[in-house]
Amino acid sequence: MPTPLPELPIRRLTMDDLVACADLAEDRGWPREEHKWGLLLAAGTVHGIDDPSGKGLVASCVVTSYGAELSAIGMMVVAHRYARQGIGRRMMRHVVDEAGATPLTLYATPSGQPLYEQLGFTSVGRAEMVRGRLRDSALTAAADATTRPATAEDLPAIVRLDTEVFGLDRTHMIARLPAFADQLRVAEEDGVLTGYAAAWPNMDTHVVGPLIAGDTRTAKALIASLAAGTDRVLRTDLDRRHEELLTWVKEHGMETIAFNEVMVHAVDELPGDWSRRFAPLSLACG
Repeated sequence: MPTPLPELPIRRLTMDDLVACADLAEDRGWPREEHKWGLLLAAGTVHGIDDPSGKGLVASCVVTSYGAELSAIGMMVVAHRYARQGIGRRMMRHVVDEAGATPLTLYATPSGQPLYEQLGFTSVGRAEMVRGRLRDSALTAAADATTRPATAEDLPAIVRLDTEVFGLDRTHMIARLPAFADQLRVAEEDGVLTGYAAAWPNMDTHVVGPLIAGDTRTAKALIASLAAGTDRVLRTDLDRRHEELLTWVKEHGMETIAFNEVMVHAVDELPGDWSRRFAPLSLACG
């Protein structure tokens, strides 16, 4: 049995720790997701505890800041060999204390939700993770709204729309999408940008997110156009309030694989317009 580690220092991880982060995730049966870890290490603050034995990391936790109004928590991982020793609770208390008065949000797995509730987080919604290949019958939705590949000239309009819908400025994340994603598409009507979506590589899948759209018709068209541009299986995390879109993707080949609770701390609701926010960039960063 390892010795409990309540007093080991928590440090900020850097890009040099990318492989160790992926190893830690794999240790817990999660995908390695090195591509996603690269984004989180570059754009967020990643906290970690080193294993004194020299065997990688004991724990990690990502905090992505959107200013004083909100920070998103993700990738709260504890090595299997140190599970149930209070390490996760200590890491979360550290993050909450560092946040001070800044509201926090996270997506909680069923196993993690009890801890977050004990720390004062409350549920404000639910996300449904779906995975699969859209059947050809769904691809006709791509013709229901005008979509096209995004260009460099679209980035200011994408950021403006995202800020309006997300409720906060996350330029530091959105500006990385052209390099991070394999596809970035926009929808427009009468020359006005009405939505955008990205598909980024994650192991053997393409994750659809963010997915911002003026209505469900546009969201369907964006997903269908991304599906038409890849041979990989799609995965996305849809807000369960978007029942019509969830029904549509499941009717056309995608299946539910998990549910995650949307939780907040020091705030009653998330900012922005949920009716146009269909899926996050990632559960790890909102």
